[in-house]
Amino acid sequence: MAVKIRLQRHGKKNFAFFHIVVADSHAPRDGRFIEQIGSYNPNTNPASIVLKSDRALAWLKVGAQPTLVCRRILSYEGVLLRHHLDGGVAKGALTQEQADAKWNAWKAERDAKIEAKKQGLTMAAIEARKAAKAEEAKVNAARAEAIARRAAEIAAAKAAEEAAAEAPAEETPAE
Repeated sequence: MAVKIRLQRHGKKNFAFFHIVVADSHAPRDGRFIEQIGSYNPNTNPASIVLKSDRALAWLKVGAQPTLVCRRILSYEGVLLRHHLDGGVAKGALTQEQADAKWNAWKAERDAKIEAKKQGLTMAAIEARKAAKAEEAKVNAARAEAIARRAAEIAAAKAAEEAAAEAPAEETPAE
């Protein structure tokens, strides 16, 4: 029986999220599965991934094959790196302490990248709000200037009418 780690689609049209499952390769995409090991929501920025890393690692060790997208998710979460380091420990290429040190260094670097991306998104949103507010202030100033000009024109026209009404009208002599 070939076992795959793959995505199972849920959600609605144009707004899907996925469960990460371990399933028989012959089972339907959204059908029967052996174990659910996580979820993936691409609708958020950055995408939300919840994964039971220990269970995913256990399934990899017994021969489960991830699909391409699941391979990327497992790599992003560090499960494939952990699997690789455990292989090196088993072969005697490095000790468990060295493997743990490499894992912790990678994890810290990845967490820093994620935090930097979140900060960048927050700053971009703040800058967009500031730019929108400045643009709105510019539009409001232009509108206020146009209203003031119009009011001045109306006042000038009224003053001219009043001046014309107060001046004595010249009568033309009768011929």
